[in-house]
Amino acid sequence: MNTTIETLNPTAVWKNFKLICSVPHPSRHEEKIRELIVNFCKNIGLNPIVDSANNVIVSKPATPGMENRKGVILQAHLDMVPQANSDSKHNFETDPITAYVDGEWVRAQGTTLGADNGIGAAAAMAVLESKDIAHGPIEVLFTATEETGMDGANGLKSGVLKGDILMNMDSEDEGELYVGCAGGLDANISFSYHTEPVSGKAFQLAITGFKGGHSGMDIALGRANANKVMFRLLQSLESLDVRLSAVNGGSLRNAIPREAFATVIVPDNKVNEFKTMCDSFAKIVTFEFAATEPTSKFEVNETSATTALTLVDQKKLVDIIRALPNGVMRMSDAMQGLVETSTNLAIVKAENGEVKISCLLRSSVDSAKDSLGGMMVAICRLASATITLTGGYPGWKPNMNSPILKTMQSVYLDNWGKTPEIKAVHAGLECGILGAKYPHWDMISFGPTIRSPHSPDERVNIESITKFWEFLQLTLLAVPTK
Repeated sequence: MNTTIETLNPTAVWKNFKLICSVPHPSRHEEKIRELIVNFCKNIGLNPIVDSANNVIVSKPATPGMENRKGVILQAHLDMVPQANSDSKHNFETDPITAYVDGEWVRAQGTTLGADNGIGAAAAMAVLESKDIAHGPIEVLFTATEETGMDGANGLKSGVLKGDILMNMDSEDEGELYVGCAGGLDANISFSYHTEPVSGKAFQLAITGFKGGHSGMDIALGRANANKVMFRLLQSLESLDVRLSAVNGGSLRNAIPREAFATVIVPDNKVNEFKTMCDSFAKIVTFEFAATEPTSKFEVNETSATTALTLVDQKKLVDIIRALPNGVMRMSDAMQGLVETSTNLAIVKAENGEVKISCLLRSSVDSAKDSLGGMMVAICRLASATITLTGGYPGWKPNMNSPILKTMQSVYLDNWGKTPEIKAVHAGLECGILGAKYPHWDMISFGPTIRSPHSPDERVNIESITKFWEFLQLTLLAVPTK
């Protein structure tokens, strides 16, 4: 396994990404990466500040002759999504990421790689330490806790940054320029349950091997949601009087759940029928998702359990998960192929007498997002469950007359002979929040090619980083004058 990614070209970016991989930085555990960035800046003679929202902000003066250019803010977030395969022993709070070269890609050993958004952060670091890149006034904004609430963007104060152009480096297709994004809303659902003694043989149901992925970028790919599949199975097993003892599916609100586990108790005289029904169900789901989930895996293993949810509470839980919407709700009228509105039924847990369900709603149309939230409120009201809608953030409305957009289109055409595609993304880029605080900003988002973010299949294309880095340097050179 070749783990010497720091020798890849461009080394200015890869060595910094290797440095980022060397320290743990999952969402809400970013102390070490923040310390790394602060020390990095101080070591190259710059004076970073850490604001009250734990963002790191640092300025670099213009190179000689470029003082009259508009100020540019390079922006990337410091946290990563902590997802690992079920057989991985990786501890995201203490262990470094093991990144390695796999042909044309760099990926991680059994975990998410953190190219989202470590590559953007590494590129910003490379600009800060460079001595031969021409640029106007530069500010770099390393934001905190983007993946689990956009805390850094939400906590940024207006008036702190002085630049005119925001270049967000958190999109995932080289050769594309993003000029808009979806807003989001968290749905937090809960209700209490009671248990009772139940006799029979206990089994653990395990649904694993789904691809999962980013709940915005990958939601239109037709991938299976492990929570929805598990509760489809549990509903079918009601005919055998199977009782639910515990369930745990999904782990992150912004990741399509890849795995779900349930403990059930089966009447002794129905065990054989139970196993037959599970086998049949596995074949049905494997057939239905043959194209999108070729590595799906269904397991039934004996375990121990003597209590289960009361039948009333079990049916309530099964019904609410079966009823809650999941996936694409509407495609965009404004841009072909773009998802307008979606929802991800991300986490389902039943433990210590309380069911907790987490969903992430997205839409580029705020009224559609609010309507979807209202639908979920109605479902929960019918089920007598508590729901709160929190963490709402705005989308980013495209500006097709953006000066930085026109500059970057021209730069790309002159150097690579084609015009980059203009797109919006069905994900919560921080641009929507940041633009609301700095409405005068001219904003753009771009990046290298990253596949399967938010899953252990995450990988970044090596060649795309070379083009991304060249494009960044050429754009800084071409930034308009004030």
